[in-house]
Parts: sequence; structure tokens; C-alpha cells
Amino acid sequence: MDETTPGEWRTTPQRTAVLTALRACDGFISAQTLHAALVADGVAVGLTTVYRTLRLLETAGHVDVVRDSDGERLYRPRPDEGHRHYLVCRECGLSLAVDAEEVERWVTRTARDIGFHAVTHTVELTGVCGGCLSGPDRRPAPDT
Repeated sequence: MDETTPGEWRTTPQRTAVLTALRACDGFISAQTLHAALVADGVAVGLTTVYRTLRLLETAGHVDVVRDSDGERLYRPRPDEGHRHYLVCRECGLSLAVDAEEVERWVTRTARDIGFHAVTHTVELTGVCGGCLSGPDRRPAPDT
């Protein structure tokens, strides 16, 4: 992010801190969790600023967004290669990028056939990862 980012982006210390903290995350993170991490690090930033900054980053195409099982939006920086799709574990939040070329071709073909332009899309894939499925609390109880 820099001064040339489209939309209402103005570089401020708070927005820079939000972006830096977001880039330091390993996976998807909620605005509230990101805000709590910033406050814990001594950054004076309001939750509204975190939400507003994430929304601006989303609008500018600089973050990928998924929803957790409660419907909360989770954010992560978009890779340089662009828009990605993820498979997200509903239990632990593990997120893995998936090859979605067929989805992209379908979106392009459908938009072209119907006559739409500048189409965006969201595909959310959720499940339970192998680690959560095989964890001790996931094993069937023995018959008694």
C-alpha cells in the first residue's frame, strides 16, 4: 500500500500499523483479533479504523476475504499473483490456497455468455482438516 492506492487511501500511522500487522499474520484474521493484537503491541488505533482500513484494502483488491463459521469476515493480504480461493477448516481456521482455474474459467465464460463485464466473485470452501478430524476429541467413543 502506498499513496497511489485507489479509493480513499491516505497514509496515516494507524493505517500503516494495520497493514504491517496484517502482513505479519500467518493466515486469515478477523478485524477484532487484529485490533486486539495492535492494542497489545501498544498501537493506539480504534476498532473502527481497523475495519475501515480493511474495507479500503478489500475494495482496492489488496486482501482476500473469507467468512468463518459464524459469518465473521476474515482477512489476509492478497498474494502478488492475485485473487486466490481458499479451503478453510471450520474447526481450527487453517486455510490453504486451492487451484481454482476451472472456477475462473467458469466465471469468465458465464459473464461473457450473459453479456456482463467487470464481474467479481466469491467462492467459499469450508470443511474440517485432517488434523482436526483425527484429533483425540474427534475419535468415535469405544462401544461399551
